[in-house]
Order: sequence, then C-alpha cells, then structure tokens
Amino acid sequence: MKIGVHGKEFNRQSVPFIRSIFELLQKHKIDTYVSDKFSRLLSAAAFRSFEWKTFTHGDSLKKINAFLSIGGDGTLLESVTYIGQHEIPILGINTGRLGFLATISQAETEHALLKVFDGEFSLDKRAVLKLESNKKIFGRLNFALNDFTLMKKGSSSMITVHTFIDGAFLNSYWSDGIIVATPTGSTGYSLSCGGPLVFPRSGNFVITPVSPHNLTVRPIVVADTSAITFQVEGRIKKFLVTLDSRYAEIDDTVKLKVVKADFKANLIQLKGQHFFKTLRQKLNWGLDIRN
Repeated sequence: MKIGVHGKEFNRQSVPFIRSIFELLQKHKIDTYVSDKFSRLLSAAAFRSFEWKTFTHGDSLKKINAFLSIGGDGTLLESVTYIGQHEIPILGINTGRLGFLATISQAETEHALLKVFDGEFSLDKRAVLKLESNKKIFGRLNFALNDFTLMKKGSSSMITVHTFIDGAFLNSYWSDGIIVATPTGSTGYSLSCGGPLVFPRSGNFVITPVSPHNLTVRPIVVADTSAITFQVEGRIKKFLVTLDSRYAEIDDTVKLKVVKADFKANLIQLKGQHFFKTLRQKLNWGLDIRN
C-alpha cells in the first residue's frame, strides 16, 4: 500500500505522536510519500530512522492509495491542493483545535490507520469549486474545497460586487466583500458571516456577503450547477481574491467566474462517523450548561 502524508509545523511536544504515525506506517510496510513542505519539518533526529519519498505540487500521485493530513482543517485544505484531480481518499488527523474536516483525534489515530490499511472505510465525497478568469491568478491551483472570496483590500472603503447567476443579475452587494462557499465551507468563514449550515450532499453553493451596507441583504443558497460571475468596483482599484487559504491581488479588469469543479475531494469516513455527529460535537449541540 502507498500512502501520502502532509502536515503542518509542530512543536516539540508533538514529536512522539507524529513519530508514532511513522512507526505504524513502517511496521505495516507502507510505502510512504511525504510532501516536500512537511519533509523539511521532519529533519530532527527523531525521524532519521524512517524512509520516505517526497512529492511536490504538480507531481502525479495516481499511485497513492490514501493520504494522511496531520494538523487541522487548514492542513487538510492544503492536502487537497496536492491531490487535485486524483481524488485520493484523505484521512484528517486533528492536532489542531476545532476540526470540522480533520475529525480523527490523537487517541483515535492508531485505530483509524489500521482501518485505512484494511480498506474498512467509506468515502464522503465533497464538491470542489473552481475559479475561472481571464488572467491566471492561481495557476493550476484554481480550486477550493471551502470557499472563494472577493474582498476589499486592507482598510479601504467598501466595494460594490455586481453578482450574476447564469448570466441573470442577482444583486449589487455594497459590502466588505462576498463569499461563495461549498457545503464543506458552510461551516467556515461563511458561517461566521451569518451563512447557513449546508449538508454536504445537498448540491449547493452559498453566497454570503461580508458586512453588507444594507442589512436586508442576506445569504442565498443556489444550485452548484450555477455559473456565478462578478463585476467589482470601488474607490481603490485593487481587490483581494482567495481560494481557501491562498490569496492574490487583482484589479477591476479581471473577470471572475465560479463554477463547480469536475472532481471531488474524498474524505475518509470510518464507521460511526457522520456529518451530523461532527456538528453536534464541534458546535456543542444538545449540551445544557445547567446539567
């Protein structure tokens, strides 16, 4: 079996846990492939007894059977940029905090890995959005699992985002910006701006304004088969666009269109896991501080 690994920067206290993952991979004779970024972080003496091959963005990962993301949700989003269209199943091991995507705790890691080695898991297929534009903004990494945002730059005054759905005018948003979130991203930035929670298999995008000037403007849910286009204007002619944690600066000559990508992100789901269970755990639903 061939497994890819990507992780975030870690402190000294995390070394024994991360080492235990590599020990388990070695014990089960797993061919291990580590991202170039994470490999540089594994230069300490504690990891010198392990062997792995490295990969970088653009390398073909067709031969890899599964992918481990060690960190938080941001690390898993980075992992998706390495995987891209290969749709390799991803297991998110949570060494961060909230973890809507990286749901496997450190205590559950060994059990989860053994299930992955034995192929005892299902796939939670998550829609990915793609950004199309008349200029190459993000190169080959023009997709996002969570969200796309179009924002004002710095402390400048609000911007106006004219938004169209399949060519039909939707609204002109006077705001700090706008978010287009997938169902996966509905638990992220969009949620903090008043957007709804969306079930992953519902086939929707959520358009959520950021600090709109008109308080009657609310988030709207549209079909993910829609093509969402924008015209943006403001006093300052520079704006920011993001795809998950990646950002770029553009001007008002750039044409932007958000559509659903032709591939999905496959999250490994073990028996007993479910999106609703994650919501209950992470959002403390059903808990009463009086009890």
